[in-house]
Amino acid sequence: MTQPAAIRRDPPTLSPLRTAVELAAFGLPVLPLRGKVPFGNCPACTGQPPACGGRPNMRTPGPCRCLAPCHAWAAATSDPSVIASPAWASAWREAVTVAYHPGGAGLTVVDLDNAAAVAWARETLPATRTIATTRGEHWIYQGAMRSVNGVRDGVDIKSTMAYARWLGPGTGTMTSLPDTVRALAVKEPSTVRSAPQAITVPARAGEEMCPHRAPAYLDRGIAMAEQRITEATSAIHATVYRTFLAVLSTHGRCGCLTEAHVARLFTAAQAKGESPRHCTDAWTNARTTLGL
Repeated sequence: MTQPAAIRRDPPTLSPLRTAVELAAFGLPVLPLRGKVPFGNCPACTGQPPACGGRPNMRTPGPCRCLAPCHAWAAATSDPSVIASPAWASAWREAVTVAYHPGGAGLTVVDLDNAAAVAWARETLPATRTIATTRGEHWIYQGAMRSVNGVRDGVDIKSTMAYARWLGPGTGTMTSLPDTVRALAVKEPSTVRSAPQAITVPARAGEEMCPHRAPAYLDRGIAMAEQRITEATSAIHATVYRTFLAVLSTHGRCGCLTEAHVARLFTAAQAKGESPRHCTDAWTNARTTLGL
């Protein structure tokens, strides 16, 4: 993929749509952002069942049949006819900035969220193209891998099935994704930013299996919770907490929830701009409120 090093304008000098078109010409799959988060799914994709055939917070690649910029990172495209289509027009009118799908472009972003994380990267990782952020830096490597949040305190990996904000071309020469970054994905996340453990409350002696374990019942409940978070347009923190509270009040005492279910909820919240730490805090607070 040709790298977008030639785009030397600062991001504010171009409209989000113009920026997206130029980035797409370099092969970057792009999508509009309403701030730091993607636009919510269209009504057809938030229905039951969704018209697109996927869950409200789809985490598998593939185009959406509704043609709108739905499903966060999965909507990213480098097709100029889609980017400039009528289905995307209203989103571009409201968009504040542009994001891209690093993994779709064969890239990995090491998101360093504070000064300590930046210092660690400078001591540990091979030099590559860097981009300043409001609180730290993005280090961009050539090569894709799975995305993982919280691999260290203040360090997230954004590649496949994730999006990163376009903050300009950055400086320095992009280098190949090193094994030191790949190895971060298999390490234990830090205790500060890790996802909560699955709820494992065994059934009492003599009780039948909890009816919540029926896959359809539980999956429908998690999908509805994902949808509630995804559709929120304000009070995101409060919505995430109330949704976690509702899920735990129904499924938190019977051992139904697994790490996969919790990960789905965290993914939906993070797609709305919540940090892994905020997700963990909201989950912990909800458990405390319910006495779990």
